[in-house]
Amino acid sequence: MVKPESAFKAEVLTEKDLNTVSAQLGREPRDVSAIAHRCPCGEPDVVQTPPRLADGTPFPTLFYATCPKLTGAISTLESSGLMTQMNERLQSDANLAGDYLAAHVDYEAARNAVAKQLNLDVPEIEGVTAGGMPDRVKCLHSLIAHSLAAGGDVNPLGDEALLALESWWLTKPCSEISNLLGEDK
Repeated sequence: MVKPESAFKAEVLTEKDLNTVSAQLGREPRDVSAIAHRCPCGEPDVVQTPPRLADGTPFPTLFYATCPKLTGAISTLESSGLMTQMNERLQSDANLAGDYLAAHVDYEAARNAVAKQLNLDVPEIEGVTAGGMPDRVKCLHSLIAHSLAAGGDVNPLGDEALLALESWWLTKPCSEISNLLGEDK
């Protein structure tokens, strides 16, 4: 179980971080602008991507989970039926729906702040965030990435999903790059 902590202060991407994220993804990452969260093992597990990629493509996903241990754990959680349960609760629980709408507003505000900082105008994605917000759950990866970056009590469904995860970083952590490259020690 992981409890979301306070908001993570985005960090400038270092060459070591870039190498780790590349190994995590198995490819060069596109347009990473910052580290949005670090795993308890110390390596990046969520990156921040600008709302417009260098090739001009609008990109609404501000927070992107990169750690294969984390994304694998989230995929297992998605296959458990949790998203269906969350969607049912969103339709019947007005307080949850309101808190989830607030998470959507927070996500868009954070992305708009990055756009402003980078002097980007991206009207194509106005009102669009990630993970199905504000009215449905379609991707726990996005919701958990938001919870890790924004901290607890911002995205209720991301927090809930994060609490349901096992401690992904304990076995073969990304802090040993050979674990990401499939090398045996």
